[in-house]
Amino acid sequence: MALKCGIVGLPNVGKSTLFNALTSTAAAEAANFPFCTIEPNVGTVGVPDPRLYALAELAKSEKIIPTSLEFVDIAGLVKGASKGEGLGNQFLGNIREVDAIIHVVRCFDDGNVTHVHGGVDPVRDAEVIETELALADLESVEKRLANLQRKAKGKVDSDTATQIELLQKLKPLLEEGRPGRELEVRDADEAKVLKGFQLLTTKPLMYVCNVSEEEITSGNAHVEKMRAYAKQQEAEVVMISAAIEAEVAALEDEAEKQEFLESLGLKETGLAQVIRSAYSLLQLLTFFTVGPKEARAWTVKQNAKAPQAAGVIHGDFERGFICAETISHADYVTCKGEAGARDAGKLRQEGRDYVVKDGDVFHFRFNV
Repeated sequence: MALKCGIVGLPNVGKSTLFNALTSTAAAEAANFPFCTIEPNVGTVGVPDPRLYALAELAKSEKIIPTSLEFVDIAGLVKGASKGEGLGNQFLGNIREVDAIIHVVRCFDDGNVTHVHGGVDPVRDAEVIETELALADLESVEKRLANLQRKAKGKVDSDTATQIELLQKLKPLLEEGRPGRELEVRDADEAKVLKGFQLLTTKPLMYVCNVSEEEITSGNAHVEKMRAYAKQQEAEVVMISAAIEAEVAALEDEAEKQEFLESLGLKETGLAQVIRSAYSLLQLLTFFTVGPKEARAWTVKQNAKAPQAAGVIHGDFERGFICAETISHADYVTCKGEAGARDAGKLRQEGRDYVVKDGDVFHFRFNV
C-alpha cells in the first residue's frame, strides 16, 4: 500500500490545482471560493527515478514499474477548525489518516483570487493551520490522559506509565501552540508509543510555496519569509507555481513538456521536487528488482534489513528468507548488467543482518 501525503492549507492557496497537476487529472475541482473541496480527493503518483530506466534499458525489461506515493487533497482549514469552524473535525480526521503533511502556502499576489484573511502573509497562514492542529491534538491528549489516569487507579504497568509520561510532557507543549514533533523521546520504544497517539503535529511536515509564473525562478519576499520560518521548524521548503504545473500536466508529449519547462528556465517540474521531498520526508529509500519481464522500484523504510525488503515484495520472501544477491546500482550500470557485475565480483550474497542501501538491486533467495 502506498504511503499517504496529505495536502493541507487555507482555502484558495492552490491545493487542488497542485493535486490535479500531481495526479495529472482534473478530479479535484479548483475554484475561487472557500470549501470548494469537501470530500478528500486521492491520487497515486509514481516517484520519478532515472536509475530505474537505466536498469530497465540494460536488462531490456518489457515493463517499468516505479514506486509510488499517495496524495490526498484535503479541504481548506480555517481558524477555529479545532472547534468545528468551516468543516472542522471532518478535515482534521482526514489529516489524521495520512503519514506526512504537505502544507501549501500562498506566496503570490493576485487581486482576482480571494484570500480568506484579506491579504497575503504565508507565515500568518501557516501559523493559523498549525495552531488549529495543535489545539486538536491538545484536546486528544487531554482526553487520552484522563482516561489512562482513571483506568490506572494506582496500578500502572510500564507501557501505561510510558504513555502517561509522554502525554504529560505533550500537554504543556501543545498549550503553547507548539507541535508535538518538538518533543524529545528517549529511545525507539518511546518513539513508537508517541507515533501510536496519531497526533497531527507529530507527522513529518514540508511547506510548498505557491508562487506566480513570473516568479518561479526568482522567488519573492513571501518565499524568503517562509524559508526563515521553516528553518525554525526544521522543515523543508519547495517552491512551485501551481499554474505552471497545471499547464505542464495538460501537455501529453514529453518532449513538449521539457521544451515548455526550458522556455521558463526550469530543468524539471516543481512536482518532481515535491514528490522526491515527500519520499525523503517519510524516511524512505528505494531498492530495485530487475529482469527481462520487468524492472521495478520498491519502497522500504531507512535502516530496514534485507528480510524486511524481501517482505515488501511478498510475505513468503521474508518468512523463508535465505539470502539476498545484491548489486549496487552504480556497479550494475558500470558492469553493464547482472552478468557483468557477477564476473567483476560485484555481486554479493547478504544475510539477515544486511541493512538495505538506497539503490540496491536485489534477487532474493527463499524457501517456504
